Amino acid sequence: MAAYIIATLTVHDAETYHKYVEAAPPIVARYGGKYLTRGAPTEVLEGEPLNERLVIVEFPDADSIRAMFADADYQAAAKHRHASTTSRFLLQEGIPDANNPPMNV
Repeated sequence: MAAYIIATLTVHDAETYHKYVEAAPPIVARYGGKYLTRGAPTEVLEGEPLNERLVIVEFPDADSIRAMFADADYQAAAKHRHASTTSRFLLQEGIPDANNPPMNV
């Protein structure tokens, strides 16, 4: 089942962050990841403004995401992100039936 990385980032050092932006895509692709959005403008329809950069990446499954995060190449690239941003990376699994989502409240 598909799984997603949903990330929000506040970039403090664009030059260092750019090193991560250059290094990450081939590693993401190696694990079957596909960027759905990567820093495009957002429009808040309800709630508080989103001032962070938003990134959503689709993967074949949650294990692919976990394997990518454990990959030595990704860890080396992530050091640039850690040095240049304040970020939050979430893993969210897809649902088997989008027309009948579970009510996990």
